[in-house]
Amino acid sequence: MFLRKTIDIAEHERAFLYKRDRFVRVLSPGRHRVSRLFGSTRVERFDITRVVFRHQRAEFLLNQYAELGAYLVRHKLTDTQFGLLYRENKLVDVLEPGSTVIYWKGVEQVRVETYDISQLVFEHPRGKFLMSNYADMLKEYLDVCELGEREVGLFYRDKQLVDVLAPGTYLLTWKGIEKAEVKVVNIDKSYVIDERLLAVLGRGLKMGKSREVVNAIAYGEVPDQHLGLVQVDGKMQKVLQPGPYGFWKYNRGINVKLMDMRLQNVEVSGQEILTKDRVSLRINLSASFRILDAEIVTLKLKDYASFVYLELQLRLREAVGTKQLDELLEDKDALNTVIANAAKQRFAEYGIELHDVGVKDIILPGDMKVILNKVVEAQKEAEANLVKRREETQAMRSLHNTAKMMENNPVLMRLKELEALERVTERIDKITVYGGLEGVLKDLVKLAPVN
Repeated sequence: MFLRKTIDIAEHERAFLYKRDRFVRVLSPGRHRVSRLFGSTRVERFDITRVVFRHQRAEFLLNQYAELGAYLVRHKLTDTQFGLLYRENKLVDVLEPGSTVIYWKGVEQVRVETYDISQLVFEHPRGKFLMSNYADMLKEYLDVCELGEREVGLFYRDKQLVDVLAPGTYLLTWKGIEKAEVKVVNIDKSYVIDERLLAVLGRGLKMGKSREVVNAIAYGEVPDQHLGLVQVDGKMQKVLQPGPYGFWKYNRGINVKLMDMRLQNVEVSGQEILTKDRVSLRINLSASFRILDAEIVTLKLKDYASFVYLELQLRLREAVGTKQLDELLEDKDALNTVIANAAKQRFAEYGIELHDVGVKDIILPGDMKVILNKVVEAQKEAEANLVKRREETQAMRSLHNTAKMMENNPVLMRLKELEALERVTERIDKITVYGGLEGVLKDLVKLAPVN
C-alpha cells in the first residue's frame, strides 16, 4: 500500500514524471499510481492553457527525449526572422530573431508566422489591423508610414531611393535593421517632378526595376526644335521647351504631345482636275510649312498634317477650275500665287505659316498630248519658215548693196576678183596661166555693161 502513491492530473494539465531527477514520462489527465521502490519520485505540472511551454531546460528535454515530440512543438527562428505567435487567430507574442518558442501540441489552434527582416518591409495583408489592435505589442518593432490620398512617398534605404509609394499607402518597416526613411511629396497642386529627382526616377538603375515607378510617373523628353504640350485631365496646362520632364500620374490623366517646329514638307500628288475648258489634268503640288503657335494648333486641330493636305488640295482645285488649259501652260507661277494667297490666310487662323508652294507637274491625257504636239510642231514649222524667209531677204539685200559698191569702185572690184580666184584655187589641183597673171585677172570675170 505504501509502495505506490497516487497522482491526479487535471484536464488542463500535463505533468512530467521524474525518478531520481531523471525524466521518465509525460502524465496525461487522469489518476496515475506511481511506484516508490526505486527511489524518490517527483512530478512537475504544467498548465497547458497558457499554450507556450516555458521551462528552464525545455530545449534540453526535447533534444534528450524524443517522446516529448508527441506533446510539444518547437519553432526556432533564424537571425533574420521575426515571428508572430497566434493563438486562436489572436496575436499573443512577438518572437525576436534567433529565439525559440515551444508550445503544447493539439491543445488550441496555435501557429507561428515568420517574416524575413532583411526585406525591411513588413508585408502583411492585415498590417494596419494588427497595428491598430496590438500597437503596444508591435510598436517596439515596427515603424508606421501612412500616406494621404494626395501624397506620394519616396522610400529610401540607407539614403538611396529604392521605391515610390502610391497615395493611400500604409507601410510598416522593421526597426533597427536599416536606416529607412519615407519623404512625403504633396501632389495636390504640383504634379511636376523636380529635375534632380527625375534623373533618379526616370533613369536610375534601381528605380528602373520598380513596377510602381512605371505607374507613378509620365516621363518624356522634348527634342530640339520641338515643343511639348501638357494636357491634364483633357485641359491644356503648359508648353514645354526642349529638355527632360516628368509628371506624377496619380489622381490625374496626363498627356504630353510633341509638336515639330521645323519646316515640314507636304506632297499633294495625282490630283485629277478639270480646267475651265473641261480638259482633264493630273497635277502634282509640293509645299512647305511650319507651325507658329503650337497651342492653337493643338486646341483647334486634331491632325494638322491632314488639315494642311486637304486645304492645299481644295485650293489647287479651285485655282485650276477657274483657268483654261492655255493659261495654265503659259504661266504656272500664276497658279502658285493664287494657291499661296488663298491658303496663307486660312493657315494663319490655325497657327500655321505657309512657307512656299509650287506646282511640280501638269500631266495631260494621252490624246491631248498628241493634239498639243501637233500644234507645237505646226508652230515651230511656221517659225522656221519665217526665219528662213527673213534670212533670204537679208542675204539678197546684202548682195545688192555689195554690187552697188563695186560698180563705182575698181579697187574693190579687183579685191572681190582676188577673193574669187582664191576660192577657185582652193578647189583645184593645178592651174595653167596664159597671158600672165594680168590676163587671168582680166579674163576670169567679165561683166557685161548694162545698156
